Amino acid sequence: MADTLPIHAILDDLIAAMAAGRRAVLQAPPGAGKTTVVPLALLRAGITSGTILMLEPRRLAARAAAERMAENLSEPVGQTVGYRMRGEARVSRATRIEVVTEGILTRRIQSDPGLDGVGAVIFDEFHERSLNADFGLALCLEIAGALRDDLHLLAMSATLDAAPVAALMDAPILTAEGRSFPVETIWIDAPLPPRTRLPEAAADLVAHAAAETAGDMLVFLPGEGEIRRTAALLGKRLPPDHVVQPLFGAMDFSKQRAALSPLARGRKIVLATAIAETSLTIPGITTVVDAGRARRARFDPANGMSRLVTERVTRAEATQRAGRAGRTGPGRAYRLWTRGEEGALAPFPPPEIETADLAPLALDLAAWGAEPADLPFLAQPNPGALAEARALLRLLGALDRDDRITAHGRALAALPLHPRLAHMLSRAGKAAAPLAALLGDRDPLSGAPVDLALRLEALQDAKAFAARRPYALNRGALERIRAEARRLAALAPPPSGEALSPAAMAALAYPDRIALRRKGAAPRYQLSSGSGAVLDEADPLAGQRLLVATSLDGDRREARIRQALPIAETELRALFGDLIAWDSSCAWSRRSRLVEARRQERLGALALDDRIWQDAPPETIARALLDGVRDLGLPWTDAARRFQARALLLRDWDQTVPDLSDAALLGALDDWLLPHLTGLRSAEDIRALNLLPALRAILTWEQSQALDRTVPPAFTTPLGRKIPIDYSGEHPAIALRLQEMFGQTTHPTSAGRPLRITLLSPAQRPVQVTMDLPAFWQNSYADVRKDMRGRYPKHPWPEDPSQADPTLRAKPRRG
Repeated sequence: MADTLPIHAILDDLIAAMAAGRRAVLQAPPGAGKTTVVPLALLRAGITSGTILMLEPRRLAARAAAERMAENLSEPVGQTVGYRMRGEARVSRATRIEVVTEGILTRRIQSDPGLDGVGAVIFDEFHERSLNADFGLALCLEIAGALRDDLHLLAMSATLDAAPVAALMDAPILTAEGRSFPVETIWIDAPLPPRTRLPEAAADLVAHAAAETAGDMLVFLPGEGEIRRTAALLGKRLPPDHVVQPLFGAMDFSKQRAALSPLARGRKIVLATAIAETSLTIPGITTVVDAGRARRARFDPANGMSRLVTERVTRAEATQRAGRAGRTGPGRAYRLWTRGEEGALAPFPPPEIETADLAPLALDLAAWGAEPADLPFLAQPNPGALAEARALLRLLGALDRDDRITAHGRALAALPLHPRLAHMLSRAGKAAAPLAALLGDRDPLSGAPVDLALRLEALQDAKAFAARRPYALNRGALERIRAEARRLAALAPPPSGEALSPAAMAALAYPDRIALRRKGAAPRYQLSSGSGAVLDEADPLAGQRLLVATSLDGDRREARIRQALPIAETELRALFGDLIAWDSSCAWSRRSRLVEARRQERLGALALDDRIWQDAPPETIARALLDGVRDLGLPWTDAARRFQARALLLRDWDQTVPDLSDAALLGALDDWLLPHLTGLRSAEDIRALNLLPALRAILTWEQSQALDRTVPPAFTTPLGRKIPIDYSGEHPAIALRLQEMFGQTTHPTSAGRPLRITLLSPAQRPVQVTMDLPAFWQNSYADVRKDMRGRYPKHPWPEDPSQADPTLRAKPRRG
C-alpha cells in the first residue's frame, strides 16, 4: 500500500532538488503520504549523513508520524526513527530521523547554533504558520547562510500559498497531486438563528448525516467543551452501534490512539478539533461533518492578555476537512453553514506571529542577539505587540533597560515554559512546580469558583477533594498536570529566597495582573498593568482587597477574572518592595470638576495608599488647572472677545503681533494663562476668571500702544461717553441712543473703516442701522422722527438733527 501513495510520484524530483540546492518547498494534500514517506526517502537516498529533524505542530501528530515510520521499517520507535517533545523522548544513538515538536528546535538551536550532527530540517504542516515554525525557519535560514551551507531545509504543506515561502527560502516548488475520491458537499438550507447553540446544531447535523450515509464519520468542532456537549447529546440521537469517540490535544495518548484505530464492530463517530485536519490519518472515514468553527488564541498587546476566540473556519481549513471524506472512496462533507455564507470565509487562517503573545519570541530573539528585521521572517512580528512583550520581560528581569538579555533571562530561555512561569519556577524552585503545571494547562475543575487554591487542593489529593467538594473533576487533566509538575520539579533550580505562598508565586509570574479592589459595592478591580477586571459578585473571593488574577477572559473593556488567588499586602511588599514608591499627582478631575492633589504609594497602576497632598505647590495646582480650562473652555466675556477681535485685526496688518485666535490660545495656555491661575482650583474659579488682563499681557507695550492707536477700543460720542467698538463682524460696530448722535455731521470711522452704527430708541430698541450718518439725517430720519414722536413724546425729535445738541435727557417739563 505504501508504494502506491501519491507522494511517490515526485520523490525522485524532490530528492534531486534537495541534492542540488539543499532546499525545497513541497505541496501535497492531506493523505498524500508526505509526513511518513519523505523523511524515509531522504534517509534512503543518502541526502545527508546527519540526523533528519522533522517538526510537527502537535504532540499527537509527532508520535503518530514516528510510530508509522518505525512500523514501515519494522522497528520499534527509538531506533532509526524516534521522537522528542516536552517531557518525553524516544531516541537512541541509532536514531537518524527525529520527529520533534516545534519548541524543541528553538531550544536546540539556542544551545547549539551550529546544529552539530543535524543534516536536514523538515518543517511539516508549515501552512499552519505557527510562531515556532516561522521562527525556526528564520533561524535555520540564517544558520545555513552563515555557518552551515550543507544544511538541507524542506518546508512541506497541505494548503499553502507557496510562492512567498519559496522566495524566502530561494527554493523550487514541487507539487504532489493527492489521491482522493469525489466528495459531495452538502450545505444547510438556511443560516443558523443567532442564538443557536453550536453543540445542539452540530448534533442535529451529525444525526441527519448518520441516517444518510454509511462508514465512519469525522466531526470537526472548535474545542473540548463543544466535543463533550455534542457527545452527550448524540447519546440519545444515534443507534447503539454508533460509537462516539472524542479526539483533542489534551486527551490521554491512549485515548487519542483509540480514536485513530479502526473499530472491531460498529460505526465510529470521531468528534475532533483541528488536530484532525492534517498530519493524522484516521482510516475508514467516509463522511465529514464540519461545524464551521475554529478556536484561535488572540493576544491584545494593549492589555497584555491572550484569549481564545471562536471564529469561522477559513476556506483552506474547510477544504482540508472535507478532503478527509475522500481518502478511501467517494464521500460526503456536511457543512453547518449555507452555500451563500461560504463566500464570506477568509481564504487562510492568520499566521500566529500576527495574533499570538510574543513574550516567548521576544526572549528567544534576545537570546539569539537579533532584532526581528535581522532575521528572514516570512512575516515580521507586530511592533506594538513586540514592545509590550519586551516590557513584560523587563518587568520579569529577563531584559535590561536596553532590551538586552540578562543572565536571568538566559536561565528563563533554557526552561521549556512561558517566560512568566519560567520566572516563577526559577525564583521559587520546585515548590512552584505544581502551580506552574496547573497554570500551563486547562482548568481541571468544572463549575468551581475562581480560587486557584481549590485546583491545588484537587491536585494534591483528588479523592479527598471529590469527597469534600461538589465540583466536577477532570481526572485525566489532573494526571497530566501531576506528570508535568514532576517534570518541572526536576528542572527547577534551588529557590532564591524564603519559601513563598502560592499567591506570592503567582504574583512573580503575573506582576502585571495584581488586582486591587476598587471602591464601591461591586467587585471591580484595578490591575497593576492599568487595565480593569471584574469578579462575579457571588464568588467567595469577591470581598478580597488584593488578588493575583492568573486567568482573564481578555475582554478589552473590563476583563472577567477566571482564576485568581488572594494575596496579602505584606507579601506584595516583600516581593516588589523595590518597585513600590510614593508618587505625587496633581490632576484635573472631570468627574468632580476640581484639581485633585494626591500622594499615593504605588505598585504599577495600583495605589496601595492614597492621601491628600496637603502642601502641593501652587504652581503645580495651577498647571493641573490648565487641563480644566481645556476641558471646560476659556471663560470668555464680551470685553475679552472685543479685545481678541481687535488684536486679530491688528495682526492682519502686522504679522509680528501674537496670534490670539481660539486655537492658538488653547495651544499655548502654559505660556500666557498659567501665571494668572495661582490660587484657583475649581470649575467655579475658572468661570469667574477675567481673561482680559491675561490677554493684554500677551502683547508688548509697543503692540498695546499700536492696538489702541490703530484699532481703538471705543468710540467717543458727542457727549464724551465711550462706547465699546465690536470688531468681530465684517465692519466695526457700535450701538447707542439716537439722540446721543445729534449734531454729528460726519460718519465716524475706526481702523480705517466706517462704523456700523445701530441707533437705539429711548427704550434701547434698534431704530436704524446705518453706515452713512449724514445720509440718514437727510433722508430716513424724517420717517423715524414721525414714528418716534408719537411713541416717545417726552424726548426731543428736532427737525434738523445735524444742528441739534446731543442729549440723553427727556424734554424739560413746562412750568
